[in-house]
Amino acid sequence: MTSADSQPQAVAAKPEALPRSAYRAFRPITTRWMDNDVYGHVNNVVYYSWFDTAVNAHLIEQGVLDIHNGETIGLVVETQCNYFAPLAFPQTIEAGIRVAHRGSSSVRYEVGLFAQGEALTAARGHFVHVYVNKLTRRPQPLPTQFIQVLETLS
Repeated sequence: MTSADSQPQAVAAKPEALPRSAYRAFRPITTRWMDNDVYGHVNNVVYYSWFDTAVNAHLIEQGVLDIHNGETIGLVVETQCNYFAPLAFPQTIEAGIRVAHRGSSSVRYEVGLFAQGEALTAARGHFVHVYVNKLTRRPQPLPTQFIQVLETLS
């Protein structure tokens, strides 16, 4: 395949499930009855909620995100997910997280969702947060303590 200027275009590699060793921190997530859709598995929109839950809970526990009184919030500007195996209630999910890229005010988090005890991701994806001032919504540099926590996930 070529573009209009006759330059070859790179073909994207087919996404594949990843092992647990690809992630730096893990968080258990309990499925709920309402997570299943009419097809008997967790609906795709729930996966994105789990991404947010895993990352933000980790940041809150590490003391670098204060969702009630903090001056900085993360806004999602990009997200994506690939699915490899179904998940369903009443499974427990284990969300692995890592940081793939950090800019001065943005972070690309990658999350792998595993059925409890399974070696490979049932789904994996990413989202990019841009950290902004809660009032002005303007990007602001990540504080040193925040960067230190992100480095443990890199």
